[in-house]
Amino acid sequence: MAAPAEIPGLPEGYKVPEVYEFQDLGGKMGAMNRHTAGKRSDEELQVGEHPYQLYSLGTPNGHKVTILLEELNELKGVEYDAWNISIFELKQFTSGFVEINPNSKIPAFKDRSEDPPLRVFESGNILLYLADKHKMFIPQDIRGRTECLNWLFWQMGSAPMIGGGFGHFYNYAPVKIQYCIERFSMEVKRLMDVLDKRLAEVEFVAGSEYSIADMAIMPWVRCITVGYKAATFLSMADYKNIARWQETILQRPAVQRGLRVNGFGDDAVKERHSAADFQ
Repeated sequence: MAAPAEIPGLPEGYKVPEVYEFQDLGGKMGAMNRHTAGKRSDEELQVGEHPYQLYSLGTPNGHKVTILLEELNELKGVEYDAWNISIFELKQFTSGFVEINPNSKIPAFKDRSEDPPLRVFESGNILLYLADKHKMFIPQDIRGRTECLNWLFWQMGSAPMIGGGFGHFYNYAPVKIQYCIERFSMEVKRLMDVLDKRLAEVEFVAGSEYSIADMAIMPWVRCITVGYKAATFLSMADYKNIARWQETILQRPAVQRGLRVNGFGDDAVKERHSAADFQ
């Protein structure tokens, strides 16, 4: 039997070592990425006057939570402090942040209305925690709740394909690798097709009502166009049902405010402590 053909390496001559050893890969995200966890500096987190303390940045995962908090503020007067955690300055590796989220990823959240204060990390879990606590933006019947969570966890499972996969190799990697870009482009387009077909059947992702599932998914869909500038490359205009759904959500004033919190644009609200910060 002939020996299997050797798979070529990229760069040319690369062979997978027997044991992994860390190497700084460079690129826009290089300084963030290490093979170990834990704090890299000692620095406490700031604490504001409100029960809810959010430590985040205006990325799609950060937007999920600020959109929900702005919706709760508008409808129930829920107040919160949103502190800017610059991942480019490695603030997610400070001792204070790691205490709330040992995984060193934004957003992280602390509910000081609980005694002792309760930490909540992972964006999907923060959405679920707040929706359950306030009994809003999540169906209260078992079928509706389960369908909402189906799509919330669909987003959590698919986000690495869009962000760490497509977004990284298309936008941030120090070299353009055809295999990686085509592999993750194919997967993102498959995910968009799943979503577009679902939205041909319903007004919002979980059914007839706007929910935390929509809040989780929309920022990542928007990022493909606004963040990665890949609308043409991925033919996003072909997904008519996604376009209708996204435009409906973006018209909501709370969504517009949530997208500004801890953001990057000219209208960004770097830190949010009250509604007056938007003026």
